[in-house]
Amino acid sequence: MAMFNPAHPGEILKELVIDSLELTITDVAKHLDVSRKTLSKVLNTKGSITPVMAVRLELAFGKPSADHWLRLQNAHDLWQTRQEQQSLHVSPYNFQMA
Repeated sequence: MAMFNPAHPGEILKELVIDSLELTITDVAKHLDVSRKTLSKVLNTKGSITPVMAVRLELAFGKPSADHWLRLQNAHDLWQTRQEQQSLHVSPYNFQMA
């Protein structure tokens, strides 16, 4: 069953990890060895959690796993793309039997 509008993983990271642990974006960025701008883009849903970022998060926080972060990102991206699939201008093949 497909989810309806899955949350961007940056929102989840901000609310359930950074805010709940009362961390600052600057401190987390330093700890992850990324720029504050890079982390802010993810948290503000303007950037994606890449495989490298997912591993950084797993190393820093333990759980959830890198795989989980990537599944969240994939679910969000796929849902967004399906909302715009008509703009892809692709139709099914019509195979005719000879």
